[in-house]
Amino acid sequence: MGVVGFWVVSDGGTGLRARVIAGGFCAVLVGVMMGPLFGPGYLLLRDAVSTPRSYLTESALGLGDSAPRAVPQDALLATVSPLVDGGLVVKAILVLALWAAGYGAAVLVRELLRAPLPAQLVAVTVALWNPYVAERLLQGHWSLIAGYAALPWTALAAYRLRLAAQHPGGRWRPDAATVGAWAGLAGCFAAAGLTPTGALLAGVTALVTVHRRHLLGTLVLLVAASAPWLTATALSGAGAEPSDPAGIPAFAARAEPGLGTLGSLAGLGGIWNGEAVPDSRTTPLALLATVLLLAIVVTGLRAVATAETGGPESLRIRRALLALAAAAVVLPALAATGWGMAAMEWLVVNVPGAGLLRDTQKYVALAVPAYALCAAAGCTALTALLRRTESAAEEKREASSAVTEFAEAVGHGTAQAMMGSPSAVTNAADGSEEPLTPAPEVTYSARRSLHDEGAAKGGTFVTATAFIVFLILPLFDLTWGIGNALRPVHYPPAWHNVAQLITTPGDIAVLPGGMFRKFPYSGTAPVLDPAPRMLPNDVLQTGELPVRGRTVSGEGTRARDVETLLLQGGSAQDLARLGVEWVLVERTTPGPLGESKTALAQLDPIYTDDQLALYQVPGPEITASTQNHREIAIAAHLLWAVLVIGGPALALVARRASRAET
Repeated sequence: MGVVGFWVVSDGGTGLRARVIAGGFCAVLVGVMMGPLFGPGYLLLRDAVSTPRSYLTESALGLGDSAPRAVPQDALLATVSPLVDGGLVVKAILVLALWAAGYGAAVLVRELLRAPLPAQLVAVTVALWNPYVAERLLQGHWSLIAGYAALPWTALAAYRLRLAAQHPGGRWRPDAATVGAWAGLAGCFAAAGLTPTGALLAGVTALVTVHRRHLLGTLVLLVAASAPWLTATALSGAGAEPSDPAGIPAFAARAEPGLGTLGSLAGLGGIWNGEAVPDSRTTPLALLATVLLLAIVVTGLRAVATAETGGPESLRIRRALLALAAAAVVLPALAATGWGMAAMEWLVVNVPGAGLLRDTQKYVALAVPAYALCAAAGCTALTALLRRTESAAEEKREASSAVTEFAEAVGHGTAQAMMGSPSAVTNAADGSEEPLTPAPEVTYSARRSLHDEGAAKGGTFVTATAFIVFLILPLFDLTWGIGNALRPVHYPPAWHNVAQLITTPGDIAVLPGGMFRKFPYSGTAPVLDPAPRMLPNDVLQTGELPVRGRTVSGEGTRARDVETLLLQGGSAQDLARLGVEWVLVERTTPGPLGESKTALAQLDPIYTDDQLALYQVPGPEITASTQNHREIAIAAHLLWAVLVIGGPALALVARRASRAET
């Protein structure tokens, strides 16, 4: 039958076959994107650091000197990596998150628009094959992808919650649909809450889509899912400090070739780091990709905003997502202007925790659910338009043909009348005559209906194929690990050897200074120092970030004092007074060493090879951690774990029960 035939005979997009095809298409795209990562090794690229084993240190719980930006991500890896290799866990989370982002887009357009299968696959492509995903992967924001993936599912949970409210159960015994919707929302918040930014993305999506009667419950779930980083901020106080205003211009959205800042953001690009972009985004292809994406989105904009498909609740959700998309593009663009940056600088200096908003391009992710809806609707709408145009032309041809046939029939009838036409046929057996009955024929309307149905399905397939090609080709280098940038690395054995030798609880200082490294085995891009996730004790980090030729200060005051002391060749006694027991020298990466040889000469050498050197500080003044703080932080992480596991499980059970009831 061929590919076209397979699509044409498939169901309308809601059956098992359609779901399997949509899920398989997601898997194919993710496989093409992430191919190199399926090999052995560890993800080590810019902010992405995976290690064989990590530890449940104070920093992993968010109780260190720096803001808890990687909470509960680090605690999850520290808990799981003793059982399963940490590198494998990171790869699994990343691949699953990407697949969920694509499949979530398919389900979203299926439920809100009743979109056919080809249109669902267009939505999948929009959600997966875009500059935002490429740039965030190149920046190493693998855990942010989990928050990104939760967005369509969050909108779906809000929609299902609205539908369930139309047929409520008892006050104290809500029906299965209501329970499933709340559980699904909790699971979305927890999955997105792998990082604080992800929690904010899902929270904003939910707050603009749920019914106002559900706002309080939504806020309670959001706070519960965010408990790890909220608790850590309250206990450590690090995240509540004012942020360096220099981070605002450093992290502002960036204009790409041929596009202003607004155009770059509308095309789902514009990350602050010009090095963390696919090569195609540095050429005129960036303009072409943006024009094609926005053209596809515009074709379905009217349908998403006005179509009654799915009922009034579907329309409300779609309009809310459209408004959210507009804000997600316009506000970061405004924040990149002079007065916008001034306002943001005031915000981060005067509002505790506002530094979480400085990378404004992150929040363009909020536009993707609406983009997926518009692309799917555009696929269907354009197919219908082309079909109407074709039908009008066909009707003209048929009308002309009918006139010709009528003329021929009139001439033929006249000839028969002159010659005489038989009205009966003689039975050869008995010589009797039987009336001549015309053969039955398929009516024109029936033939036309069958033709139109097949043509519509085939036309949707052709349009969807064109849309998918237009989305993929300008961003061709998203294939195979974004030009093989996402390839696994292999750590030298020295890291394991050093970790085994650190058996006492003092903090660790590192040399060279700074937080970023360029190892021979890590490639040309700078990477975050893997020491904090590789070693069993807390590693002091300044939090200082080199961005666009300037340095953005972090929150690590004690770490900054220790680094300065080492670079100035300070005494072992001063290091001990600051609570430092270990000093690790990473010997194969560039970076400032200053007069550190003077300081190291006063320490006890424990291990050295061509990769690493470990020294011990005599008599460190170790401050015992506050045990109750640690217990509270662990309890907050356990609450998050219950939501991330129990939410989806309960939602699945409740959804099956709801289907059984109906």
